[in-house]
Amino acid sequence: MDNDIQKFIESEQEKINEQAAINTMAQLKSRLYEAGEQWGKEHTTVNEKTGKEKENSSIDWDDVVFEVDLLKSQEINLDYILELIFEKNKKVKSKETLVEEVRRLIRSSVDNRAKESLIIDFINQTNLDEIQEKENVLEAFFLFAQAEQKREAEELINTEKLNEEATKRYILNSLKREYATENGTELNEILPKMSPLNPLYLTKKKSVFEKISAFVEKFKGIGKNL
Repeated sequence: MDNDIQKFIESEQEKINEQAAINTMAQLKSRLYEAGEQWGKEHTTVNEKTGKEKENSSIDWDDVVFEVDLLKSQEINLDYILELIFEKNKKVKSKETLVEEVRRLIRSSVDNRAKESLIIDFINQTNLDEIQEKENVLEAFFLFAQAEQKREAEELINTEKLNEEATKRYILNSLKREYATENGTELNEILPKMSPLNPLYLTKKKSVFEKISAFVEKFKGIGKNL
């Protein structure tokens, strides 16, 4: 029974992500609702057929209903993940267990995979028991993430010896459009002073661009201040 429920939830999450590129939000919600209804019909007789099994099972049925209801009502976005962290933390006392479940959910969401380390760091570095309201976990995460964004930007600038002012401007513009680009002169302006004829120039440019692209993927939607 445990495996059936887990496989169902994971299967539905994978289907959401596979269809996200070609379906509208309304279509996604409609399909999720239908999937949830189908699951409900298939399991409405659980109490009658497996009463003893249910009594002896370690399944938290309230938790299953919660996850299915959320799947039916909304796509898997960052707010959903943070709300799930809040709900799960009230039931799971081990952060390792919480991290494992959240990590699995993040990896099923194409839009949030780049934020995995950020979300996991938030869980590990935050006393979640002190957060009393669901809305507060959103606020706590964004404060944490914005501080990390600033710290990692400064670390990138110092490590790569980039032009600080030009780099911050380039990163902020990239965060605004939600992707980094090699077009124009912005990327060239942030690099350390080096002749384009230097054999290391293109290697350095490519490396810096890849690191900033990863930074933007991780922090887009978090904030526009460095």
